[in-house]
Amino acid sequence: MQVAEIIDARKNVIKAEGAWELFQDADTLHVGRGKKTAVYTPDSESKEEILKVSLGRTGNLRAPTLRVGKVMYVGYNDAMYGELIG
Repeated sequence: MQVAEIIDARKNVIKAEGAWELFQDADTLHVGRGKKTAVYTPDSESKEEILKVSLGRTGNLRAPTLRVGKVMYVGYNDAMYGELIG
């Protein structure tokens, strides 16, 4: 796996609409929160739910966030990243 771009979330804050723009380019969105994970297909019907789980308390996109091809990973979960690294 090769890193194409790194963005420091402390310097480049991404709010709800910016996050949604990123998600719309993805076929699948994996969200990790502690021991739980959820998988979504970004579409207008699931927008509110996706933003609710992918934004932190401050309204910013949660970190880490990765894009691998057409798949997005938001937040952290050991199993989710274990699958990614394989």
